[in-house]
Amino acid sequence: MFARFLKDESGATAIEYGLIAALIAVAIITGATALGTELNAKFDEISSELAG
Repeated sequence: MFARFLKDESGATAIEYGLIAALIAVAIITGATALGTELNAKFDEISSELAG
């Protein structure tokens, strides 16, 4: 029974898909954060140009 449990790989695929989804989510969050920071800096620059 224990050997059969060790050979069973049906759950491994679900775990792999979960890890891939988590990696994609981290990449999207990182990219969105970087883009947001750059956009915020650009809008601050435009705001200062318009104000003064």
